Amino acid sequence: MFSFDKKTRFALKDIDEGHHKVTYKGVPAIKCPFDYVIYQMIVFEVQPDLIIEIGTNAGGSSLYLADLLELNKKGELHTIDIPENKEDYSLHSHTRIKLFKNGFENYDTSELSKFKTILVIEDGSHMYEDSLAALKKLSPFVSPGSYYIVEDGIIDNLGRKKEYNGGPVRAIEEFLSINEKFSIERRWCDFFGKNSTFNISGYLKRNEN
Repeated sequence: MFSFDKKTRFALKDIDEGHHKVTYKGVPAIKCPFDYVIYQMIVFEVQPDLIIEIGTNAGGSSLYLADLLELNKKGELHTIDIPENKEDYSLHSHTRIKLFKNGFENYDTSELSKFKTILVIEDGSHMYEDSLAALKKLSPFVSPGSYYIVEDGIIDNLGRKKEYNGGPVRAIEEFLSINEKFSIERRWCDFFGKNSTFNISGYLKRNEN
């Protein structure tokens, strides 16, 4: 017998479970759909010459970001991970992707001055210590008007804050308390509702001055 269910349920637990199943071009791309939508708007608006992504994982989001750059007809993606990670092989053939497999701590910043507009996305371990260290290392290279995006502060709302020693949100709070060059861009954090993003208060905009 045909059954038509008109009930709806939007629960964080369900969204969290679902986002682990998201793929892009068949490659796992573990990211909240809300943030995928926001990213394409940011990439089009900023028109970055370089996106630095910390945390490749399988590489679905890397492919997505690189394809957004391809649509802009400019820019390259530096995606950073650790040696033991095994990314999808398709990343190696994308002309706008360069892989760095020795962790963000060993990422060489000496050539970044040749890029006019830089955007950074941090999706690494989510540990407070790592998030803060990455912020301190790479935030100086973010261009005025561009962004440093700290992912997955949602772990607080998922009850995992202690597991990550305060995680990304703690790192953001500490970073902003000592750095006046960045501010939280509520336009993106609250786009679908107050902090309706997995990047809780994590869209950090580099001030113009």
